[in-house]
Amino acid sequence: MKDTICALATPQGGAINIVRISGEKAIGIVAKVFVPRNGKPLEQRASHTVVFGDISTGGNEVLDEVLVTIMRAPHSYTGEDTVEISCHASSYITQQIMLSLLDLGARQAAPGEFTMRAFLNGKMDLSRAEAVADLIASTSRASHRLAMNQLKGGFSRELAALRDKLLKLVTLMELELDFSEEDVTFADREELCALCSEIEAVMTRLTTSFSIGNAVKNGVPVAIVGETNTGKSTLLNALLHEDRAIVSDICGTTRDTIEGVMSISGVTFRFIDTAGLRETHDVVERMGIERTIEQLKKSAIALWLIDPMEEAEHIEEIAKRLLPICKEKKLAVLVNKSDVVDPFTLSKVMEWGAKMVEKYGQGAEWNSRDLWAISARQGTNMDRLEEFLVRSAAMPAIAAGDIVVTNARHYEALTRALEEIKAVKESLAAGLSGDLVSEHLRAAIHHLSEIVGEVTNDEVLGNIFANFCIGK
Repeated sequence: MKDTICALATPQGGAINIVRISGEKAIGIVAKVFVPRNGKPLEQRASHTVVFGDISTGGNEVLDEVLVTIMRAPHSYTGEDTVEISCHASSYITQQIMLSLLDLGARQAAPGEFTMRAFLNGKMDLSRAEAVADLIASTSRASHRLAMNQLKGGFSRELAALRDKLLKLVTLMELELDFSEEDVTFADREELCALCSEIEAVMTRLTTSFSIGNAVKNGVPVAIVGETNTGKSTLLNALLHEDRAIVSDICGTTRDTIEGVMSISGVTFRFIDTAGLRETHDVVERMGIERTIEQLKKSAIALWLIDPMEEAEHIEEIAKRLLPICKEKKLAVLVNKSDVVDPFTLSKVMEWGAKMVEKYGQGAEWNSRDLWAISARQGTNMDRLEEFLVRSAAMPAIAAGDIVVTNARHYEALTRALEEIKAVKESLAAGLSGDLVSEHLRAAIHHLSEIVGEVTNDEVLGNIFANFCIGK
């Protein structure tokens, strides 16, 4: 990390751009193109000061009037000397500043490299570094609160408390190993089991919270399913209030899943428009239908769309394939095209739909109020659908300070740690030797350490920070 990096830290389209530079030569490089209007040269300025002056491209011609902010190591975001240049948001000005910095020895920062340097320099642990990306990507109050709590170290403190308890267990077990010949016991086995149960309860709570955290972060998955040409793409567009999916009278237009995210009453939903189900010899369409089944299995809510102009036997054939997969899912049955079908037909089809759920949808979370007619094209009864979605999501209120797991990597590590703790309890109950118990305890500590980055490798770091935006 001896080299100095630079990047544009703001998106195009505003009035001001910020170019960020970090590294041991950051201040010296900027000083070669920046002249303060008055006072000391840039190198002699104190940390955390803002200087007004002119920036050039190395010649005599002034490029722009800018503000330069200096943050000296270690009191900066990255822990290194850092400079931020605030200039007018001209693409030409920004480009010329960047080219000048590169010519003077800086290099273009990789995605997330500023935050990765903050982690490597001990300014934050890995879970807090990941929270930076979550904070930037937050789209609701709940996702913002969870990201902020993780960024402030709430999750890290919870993990630290768990590791302290595990280390206490390891210490006691290994002390016994050191004095094995004297047959000394340092810890009562019942007390150890009780402490393991306490740790297990906390880990179980954290892993269980992932279903909520994942929904808050990525949106509650909602699959829109049904036969071809029932209006699934039209419904997706209506829910998103935009033309996200192609709508056509030709059957089989949607051959892959199409997703869109929308916030309704503060709850984020991820709507998935799927390929329509029908018998087909088209290889591509058949692959799309297989993905429909997979997406339905992964969803928390299913919207079964029925075309009232379709024959009853076709509706039942679709019900046979779809409804058994909806076990333990919230299910709504929507009879579409109410704007072009008479009320009597709609009523009969709704009765038929209810019978199909009773016959094939055992285990689905559904009752009679979750079946009604809509017009996706005209927007009829869409308010009722939105109310159903919010009610079905049943998202708990997220308060400041709540510890909820939102990251799949954290969830996997916690799950592995929890398995090791269960193995410890089983080993203690079976009266196994302390060295075997200690091995499971150390494995649990290792998995927790993976979350905060005390145990990691370059591949893991690369995967994490590659998802950051450049300049952060």
